[in-house]
Amino acid sequence: MELFANLAIGLEAAVTLENLLYCFVGCLLGTLVGVLPGIGPAATIAMLLPATFTLGPAPALIMMAGIYYGAQYGGSTTAILVNLPGEASSVVTTLDGYQMARQGRGGVALATAAIGSFFAGTVATLVIAMFAPPLAELSLNFGAPEYFSLMVLGLVGSVVLARGSLIKALAMIVLGLMIGIVGTDLNTNIPRFTQGFPELQSGVSLVAVAMGMFGLGEIILNLQHYTAQSGVFARITSLMPTRADFRAMSAPILRGTAIGSVLGILPGGGALLSSFAAYSVEKNLSRDPSAFGKGAIQGVAAPEAANNAGAQTSFIPLLTLGIPSNVIMALMAGAMMIQGIQPGPGVMKSDPKLFFGLIVSMWIGNLMLLVLNLPLVGIWVRLVQVPYRFLYPSIMVFCAIGVFTINGTTFDIYLMALFGVAGYIFAKLECEAAPLLLGMILGPLMEEYCRRSLLLSRGDPIVFLEHPISATLLGLTVLATLAVVSPNLRRKRDEALKE
Repeated sequence: MELFANLAIGLEAAVTLENLLYCFVGCLLGTLVGVLPGIGPAATIAMLLPATFTLGPAPALIMMAGIYYGAQYGGSTTAILVNLPGEASSVVTTLDGYQMARQGRGGVALATAAIGSFFAGTVATLVIAMFAPPLAELSLNFGAPEYFSLMVLGLVGSVVLARGSLIKALAMIVLGLMIGIVGTDLNTNIPRFTQGFPELQSGVSLVAVAMGMFGLGEIILNLQHYTAQSGVFARITSLMPTRADFRAMSAPILRGTAIGSVLGILPGGGALLSSFAAYSVEKNLSRDPSAFGKGAIQGVAAPEAANNAGAQTSFIPLLTLGIPSNVIMALMAGAMMIQGIQPGPGVMKSDPKLFFGLIVSMWIGNLMLLVLNLPLVGIWVRLVQVPYRFLYPSIMVFCAIGVFTINGTTFDIYLMALFGVAGYIFAKLECEAAPLLLGMILGPLMEEYCRRSLLLSRGDPIVFLEHPISATLLGLTVLATLAVVSPNLRRKRDEALKE
């Protein structure tokens, strides 16, 4: 009964005219950035962070959440029809979705993606509503040692699940932690690592770093690899799947939803890892694995369900523990801090309408996305024909305006440009930018909780092992580290990520 009472609170908050409007705006922008390659939800949310100054907490968070899960819908449209994934999590959809389109079944593939995404989004919303309150209650028992240990586990987990070299992922985490502690020491009130720049005394701007790494960095990379699209896509004759299609897609959608719901919670998980894992599972379970890559409907249904479920359940660690599980959640945490809200269990206690309103808005947003994607599919695909040389100047202008409006200084624009070049270099070196941003967000919090713990224990580090929850979390951290160091497990990890 408590679940339905909570959902009723959320429904009352979510169906206000303002929140419905910003939910629609978020879904529309999410679909747009999902369709257009080279932009992505991370850069879009980073650009819109300054706009949240003028919005209330609920509209701002509802809009940004809509951008994130809306991008999963939009990315599948061009992935299926023109073999061009607008969003990274839709890459795996191109393998079978585009082949279905070439066989004259593009409409069925789109309907399959939409049905899978909507079902997964509905289930993920219920998962959040069911498991978030108990987790939030549990986290109220957390003290400084427990939060420090949890953040250490989160950072190690993001290294384990990061693509590519472990050493590079670890280096990016450390670099993010170093950037995060730049500024004025809260205890001594002494500037540190500011290199004589007074603008850095309040710390390195999260928005400048995010826009640089995910905005300008992606622009430079896309300009290097950009090739004009022909704009030719398969004609859609029918959107209605047959009974055989429904039978073939049902089990993969269920499995994809389950996989995405679990992997979305893990550090570094979210939509991307969920979609690849779901595709791999379906291929291994299939009686005819050779059909995958040739237009198997299971190869569309499972990853599309998984990426939407993973996108939504990644909100659970942020809302219940205050720990961002991926780069999008790190930006959402930044938006909450801009609004004066500390991410974590206190949100549900202090403002249940905001907490459950955000959850219910996800289901409403998934309903809106059905209307935005299937009937308007022709419009979305034609947007791919817009030359990138017309898109990137406007993106750069929005980035610069957004960064400038935060503090009103040109220093932040120079900082954004610096991190834009750094983002391009990191991409060329195959270093993921997401661990850096996670380290930057969690670094100051880890330092604060570590100091609190040591003050309470008078400098004795055993305090982290005296608390059962903290000791358990550190034990899991050690196990994760040993698992990565193990040659056999490391080899399997590299093979899985490569596949």
